[in-house]
Amino acid sequence: TPGTRDLLRVMLPDAAFLQEEEARQANRKGWSRHHPALPLYSREDAEAVFRFLESVPYGKPFPVTEGVTARFRQAGHILGAATTELGLDGITLAYSGDLGRWDQPILRDPEPIPEADVLLVESTYGNRTHASDPQEVLARIVREAAGRGGALLIPAFAVGRTQTLMWMLHELEEAGRIPRLPCFLDSPMASKVSEITCRHAEEHDESMRQAMAQGRCPICSRRFEFLETPEASKSLNRREGPFLVIAGSGMATGGRILHHLEQRLADPRTTVLLAGFQAAGTRGRSLQEGAEFLKMHGRLIPVKARVELLDGLSAHADREGILRWLSGFRRPPGRTYVVHGEGEAAAALASSLRGRLGWTVEVARDEEIVPLAG
Repeated sequence: TPGTRDLLRVMLPDAAFLQEEEARQANRKGWSRHHPALPLYSREDAEAVFRFLESVPYGKPFPVTEGVTARFRQAGHILGAATTELGLDGITLAYSGDLGRWDQPILRDPEPIPEADVLLVESTYGNRTHASDPQEVLARIVREAAGRGGALLIPAFAVGRTQTLMWMLHELEEAGRIPRLPCFLDSPMASKVSEITCRHAEEHDESMRQAMAQGRCPICSRRFEFLETPEASKSLNRREGPFLVIAGSGMATGGRILHHLEQRLADPRTTVLLAGFQAAGTRGRSLQEGAEFLKMHGRLIPVKARVELLDGLSAHADREGILRWLSGFRRPPGRTYVVHGEGEAAAALASSLRGRLGWTVEVARDEEIVPLAG
């Protein structure tokens, strides 16, 4: 989609740069087991991809190869996210991809797919429902963090999560529910993504369209100070709290958030807010599970900071949201495979689909081969 195209032009070179920088540091300081440490791909590799990109609008069927057509529909997850339908030999294969949520700011709701013979559906939150009012939890965390006088560090995905947080923090400030703190967006990629988000009107829901038309969009405003250079980022080392920093990455697997965590995790006045799902094996998951130390850049950093979890901000649909999207099918798919979720979540969603919808459902298995017909 057009939004995806513009995001890739920001994300791929940025990810390559981070990998190159991490490899350089690893080689200089000797903390990698690889000799030499190499990036997975370089900025030159990323640039080479763009000549192969072609954007297609939502809802328009397009040829993939001989006898195969595809159609994208809005998934409401992040800018440019789409569900996909493939038509081949009279069979429709549909894939939810990352499915978004209803009634969230900025983006439109997920668009239903009318029918499919085979469906792949995600299950990230297939065994639970989101908190009903994440704004109230966010307001409490901000107030308490400000009261302790330390930094509030928020690891956040540059695409989607950062913009949602900016929107919600603005609303809470305007309502007088949180103090007005110095706010920093320490992610050049998130800054660019914010600009792209405001530019793609075809993705906006009614609240975003009104905010843009009235010149009061929290994402376009300069309420947040954007820290573009490494020097600007490091200047926060000398800053006393309270203040708020949003930085990538969302699961603390890389990016500038590591620098701030390394500097401030040992300070009990610090608050770390995990604003979404933390995958197994990530630093974010370790913090969520109460790790006493966190390894970064070859060092073990003691965790004295308060760690908070704001689960209700996930851009993924929860169990009820997934079921709501599935109810848009005019008839049940012939077969449904549950994918993209940890084992317990996938099994729970499959059970819900069998019990509540009466569908033929299986949890997909690695390397399983299934016929599309018959």
